[in-house]
Amino acid sequence: MQDINISLITVVHNAERTIARCIESVIAQNYNNLQYIIVDGDSTDGTLEIINKYKSHISLIISEPDKGVYDAMNKGIQHATGDVIGTLNADDFFADSSVLTTIGSAFLAQKADIVFGNLNYVDENATIKRRWRTRAYKKGIFNWGWMPPHPTFYCKRALFESLGYYSLDYGTAADYELMLRFMHSNNVGGFHIDQVVVNMQRGGLSNSNPKRRLKAWGFDLKAMRKNKLPYPLLTLIIKPLRKITQYL
Repeated sequence: MQDINISLITVVHNAERTIARCIESVIAQNYNNLQYIIVDGDSTDGTLEIINKYKSHISLIISEPDKGVYDAMNKGIQHATGDVIGTLNADDFFADSSVLTTIGSAFLAQKADIVFGNLNYVDENATIKRRWRTRAYKKGIFNWGWMPPHPTFYCKRALFESLGYYSLDYGTAADYELMLRFMHSNNVGGFHIDQVVVNMQRGGLSNSNPKRRLKAWGFDLKAMRKNKLPYPLLTLIIKPLRKITQYL
């Protein structure tokens, strides 16, 4: 069976401490039909120099100012040629060398439009601190605060072309809004791979302080209302409560 074409996008800005680990986890993948795109937001540290050391393994390097992580992701999508598109953030790395093979096989075997998996949160030493074990998608589950881990989210490129890219109107919730739009509003089903796909280094702008957390909740609520969740305020309360199980 021929491998499906995957385009993988890494967005980076001033991540000289982690970008090599990210890239090396891509190089280690035992998957051949891959287009690897790195979109650098005009880094001012040593990030670009590190990226260039691996340029023989990278299909396209873009380095220019952008309007944030989701604008950079959109740039990568615009240059993607694969049938399937996924992302791997500069602070994150694949759980093992077979991740893309498993994802590609799932798209073919399940005739899926979306595939997602599980995720570990790790610290700077790659020690696991939280475990995000999600579940199979079914219609209406977003109403109960569920969402797939976005770093594990892969979908057909045709969905971006027909349903739109990441919207910059939703701040830190742009990934959540896109998954709501694809799966909840437009009834695109997803297949769950019950294994860890990505190790994600803890942090992120939305959780860095209480003020930003409140702002992030506002973006979540806006995304819920845009995609017509029936009880958005209730969903907003339930959504963070689901994270409790990640610490158990």
